Amino acid sequence: MSDDGNESRDSKNTETEEKSTPASPSHVAETKIDVLLKPAGDAPIMKKKKWAVDRNKRIGWVGEFIKKYLKLTAQDSLFLYVNQSFAPTPDTEIGSIFDCFGSDGKLVLHYCKTQAWG
Repeated sequence: MSDDGNESRDSKNTETEEKSTPASPSHVAETKIDVLLKPAGDAPIMKKKKWAVDRNKRIGWVGEFIKKYLKLTAQDSLFLYVNQSFAPTPDTEIGSIFDCFGSDGKLVLHYCKTQAWG
């Protein structure tokens, strides 16, 4: 009977160890998406083009990030395009766009200050 008690304690220790184990690097990588930002039209060129963005971030967040990085004013317009053809709504999650239009493990977004496509 004492063996049964030890087994239950051992299984509890195993469960605790599994829960306390940090996320594996592959799991962390799944939450981030490589986004390649390319200028179009009259948009300034960003020195760094490839960014790792959380899947749950929205297109509007990416637009604000680009504006801040390029030091654009609040009055400056910024348009984002997927596949050089359509502008996703600002509340669309990056993860869903990547699932539909990502290729080679990355999502390519074009940005410009004036309407270019669509």
